[in-house]
Amino acid sequence: MARKRTNKAVPFPSKAQVLKFIEESPGNVGKREIARAFHIRGDDRTKLKALIAEMRAEGLLSQGHRRSLGRAGSLPNVTVIEVTGTDVDGELMAKPVRWEDDAPPPPILVLPGGRHAGSAMGAGDRALARLTALEDGTYEAKVMKRLLPAQDKVLGVYRDGGRIIPTDKRARHELQVDRGDEGGAVHGELVLAELLSPKRNKLGLKKARVVERLGDVDAPSKTSLIAIHGHGIPTDFDPKSVKEAEQAKPVELGKRADLRDIPLITIDPHDARDHDDAVFAEPDDDPDNKGGWHVIVAIADVAHYVRPGSALDAEAYKRGNSAYFPDQVVPMLPEALSTDLCSLKAGVDRACMAAHLRFDKNGRKIAHKFTRGLMRCAANLSYEQTQAGFDGTPDEATEPLVETVIKPLYGAYQARLKERSKRGPLDLDLPERKVALDEIGRVLYVAEQVRLDAHKLIEEFMIAANVAAAEELEKRRTACLYRVHEAPSAEKMEALQDFLKTLDYRLPKAQRIEPSHFNEVLSRAQDTAHQHVVNTVVLRSQSQAAYSPDNLGHFGLALDRYAHFTSPIRRYADLVVHRGLIRALRLGDDGLTGDAEERLSEIGEHISMTERRAMGAERECVERYMAGYMADKLGAQFPARISGVSRFGLFASLDDTGAEGLIPISTLGREYFRHEQGSHALVGEETGTTFTLGDAITVRLIEAAPITGGLRFELLYDAPVRGAKRAGKRGKRRR
Repeated sequence: MARKRTNKAVPFPSKAQVLKFIEESPGNVGKREIARAFHIRGDDRTKLKALIAEMRAEGLLSQGHRRSLGRAGSLPNVTVIEVTGTDVDGELMAKPVRWEDDAPPPPILVLPGGRHAGSAMGAGDRALARLTALEDGTYEAKVMKRLLPAQDKVLGVYRDGGRIIPTDKRARHELQVDRGDEGGAVHGELVLAELLSPKRNKLGLKKARVVERLGDVDAPSKTSLIAIHGHGIPTDFDPKSVKEAEQAKPVELGKRADLRDIPLITIDPHDARDHDDAVFAEPDDDPDNKGGWHVIVAIADVAHYVRPGSALDAEAYKRGNSAYFPDQVVPMLPEALSTDLCSLKAGVDRACMAAHLRFDKNGRKIAHKFTRGLMRCAANLSYEQTQAGFDGTPDEATEPLVETVIKPLYGAYQARLKERSKRGPLDLDLPERKVALDEIGRVLYVAEQVRLDAHKLIEEFMIAANVAAAEELEKRRTACLYRVHEAPSAEKMEALQDFLKTLDYRLPKAQRIEPSHFNEVLSRAQDTAHQHVVNTVVLRSQSQAAYSPDNLGHFGLALDRYAHFTSPIRRYADLVVHRGLIRALRLGDDGLTGDAEERLSEIGEHISMTERRAMGAERECVERYMAGYMADKLGAQFPARISGVSRFGLFASLDDTGAEGLIPISTLGREYFRHEQGSHALVGEETGTTFTLGDAITVRLIEAAPITGGLRFELLYDAPVRGAKRAGKRGKRRR
């Protein structure tokens, strides 16, 4: 029955009434909903618009997705969120895309599960989400719709019947391929397909046409290809940029400093394809600096070849950095430059930017100077070669260099260690693993990488050169693109403190947190059962490094200023810094332009994004290789540690390979497990069975999915479990 209309006058709402209506409404509220609720019509709509504008100006209201309104400082029920990373439990955290308050936005936890599962999302991904406010002021987000970047090509697996299953686990629908558009593709083949319509037909799937057949999806070589395409990393260079690279010529000495008689050497991984930094050290001949050192860090002069406004510059900016995978490299520059003219090959003349660094006997930098030079590398050595030469077992390449080059480098490094110890940078001890492949791309083994003094030596000299570059640009009042790393947020510090207390550790009391405060805890935990978990939670409490024209310091390195100068072949940030030095020191006409200086903030945001993009692709690629490596080990048991705790289960990391997978909470028994976020634990409500971050456990592999990189484990209760009681066979059913 139709509702009778009433002409009874309704008073125009007050600000308090509008706020109360918004807070009590279950859905999104906009001007239309307010007008309907208070029967506002005619000229009063203009009055309502003015009232809302006034409330926003007073800070009472904020505006969210599609003009939805909410109390200032709060978030609307439905809004667009952007994933910022993970918390110490490995759960996805996000921020609202739109936030107008001066105070920071409240934290948002992205819930997993459902057909729009947030667990597949990564930093930078966006989604439309329904939010639920919690009592502690945080929010939980249930993803309603992934906001995927527009794309006209899709990577997927072709199936009989004209279907393509996208490899991107964020994609919700298969694609339909009509007869004649298969391009010869066969069942199980990896294909690149072109979308024929930007929108899905109302009565069917999106249609696509196969444009490239990429071979059997199970072939090992396809693993990195899936990660590269899934993250949108550009692979094909613009023909103009390739032509520019191929037409480039070696430089002549001209006005450059002649460094060709100095035995500079490169020290890189044994399989390095490009060499962009070389080093040399000698005792300082200045009588006022007895026991001091003169160190040269020579870097490939990429700025000479990649000029502002060129096609090469546009391509390098688009990529932002090179991306490294176990079987290939996606370079920032065409190979004519990255592996040839800009690579510091032994025995050939190469253009370089050289940092002359002078240290006192305690490793403190007392002076620096930058020159544009021409060098001739004496040798391309690996870390292992260099270390063996210093340790007394040189090979044919290192023997003639041990006394004149290698030992002086280690001497200068020992001095730098004194400065490092005094500075106190963050000293985390977490294993790094490398995936080794055979000749056809299958995983041979996964090995923990050993950190040699040769690695640390190069790292220390690169840090010193990077600091000198930032100092020089500041001294010359020239814009600098800093590498910034802020101190942990107050929220992360509070969470870390709470967790450390459960292990009987405490951070020192201080008005300002310093890396050395973390190091005290890390030192106490060394060689104890808590070593791994303490290193893990300290790492996860740190902020993410980024690029910015504003000097925010580098917390992790305990440095007041820091820039990237040493790897312009593979990082656009370093190229920008080189251009800044060229301009500041008047070393050529290819320095930083005024336009680029005005866009430094934009450039910093872009290359910070491309760095995260490459890291995500590299991580996913390794996960897929790991899953493929583990696929024939189904049913096997492994010692592991709990590497993450969430309300939907445990993450386990295997001791031998570091492969990580999920133990769903549904497999932990019939008992209800409560997630205690502060202690990073799942606690059984009936038996008190507790699983805590860092606990040693034994798991059985029950599923491996190489295409997505997923592993699923089963917890073995009968195996020794530290910190967890055996769960009872009877009890309340898990929620």
